[in-house]
Amino acid sequence: MKPTLFVLAAGMGSRYGGLKQLDGLGPNGETIMDYSIYDAIKAGFGKIVFVIRPSFEKDFRDVVLDKFKGLIETDLVFQEISNVPEGCSYTPEREKPWGTNHAVLMGKDAIKEPFAVINADDFYGQESFAVLADFLKSVAGKSNEYCMVGYHVGNTLSESGAVSRGVCVVDENGLLLNVVERTHIEEKGGKINFLDEKGEEVAIPANTPVSMNMWGFTPDYFDYSLAFFKDFLAEHGQKLKSEFYIPLAVNELIVQGKASCKVLDTPSKWFGVTYAEDRPQVVLKINELIRKGVYPKNLFNN
Repeated sequence: MKPTLFVLAAGMGSRYGGLKQLDGLGPNGETIMDYSIYDAIKAGFGKIVFVIRPSFEKDFRDVVLDKFKGLIETDLVFQEISNVPEGCSYTPEREKPWGTNHAVLMGKDAIKEPFAVINADDFYGQESFAVLADFLKSVAGKSNEYCMVGYHVGNTLSESGAVSRGVCVVDENGLLLNVVERTHIEEKGGKINFLDEKGEEVAIPANTPVSMNMWGFTPDYFDYSLAFFKDFLAEHGQKLKSEFYIPLAVNELIVQGKASCKVLDTPSKWFGVTYAEDRPQVVLKINELIRKGVYPKNLFNN
């Protein structure tokens, strides 16, 4: 059984100033998503499911899905504020959906096999998709065995300034204990530091694993997430900006002893477009990978 890749593409990219998931960054208009899907096909994924907002379905079908015909099976699911379990309520003033794990829940009826979750606008690298696919193939038919690709924090820094990252606490067996959000991570004088709760700089080794929202799950994760989401709405449903994030559910399952999450090491360098100013650097990095022969110049039309 081949694993499925679940691509979170429902964000509108407000900080970037447009629908960045459809922004052409490669030499022939390829998006970051295109490179991820190229890597996923190469790694042995069998299907791609995208979660999007219904408002840009037509553009997405025309610009994204058409190019994959004959290459890999694709499917679309939709994330809306109103996608909540029966009997749950929320404030009518809310304007945005409920975050990344709410988006994952939208795949419940479309995905029945082990699956990976990635952001549409992050570049993850071929090695990451390879180790992720290998893990998911190994847990086919199993339950409660998850994984997360742990990037070396030194490979995720921004050239534009400080970043926030989910720093992973891992046990001696490489299993995730929890994810701790650390802010203002940057390199100074050859050392990487973050700011602690007191606002003091704390050094962190360059190979410390951090989460870039690249996860692997067996299908039972949907049922757990649905139960957690009901509890989440009962407590936070009347708040305008509450977010139901993936680490929130994963941490809870680990604490309860219901599931394990293996942290997979990768040498890949992450990059992405968070702000419009990031775009030129991403274009340069993609062109350099093409020059080195990692990717063909025409990604899907050789």
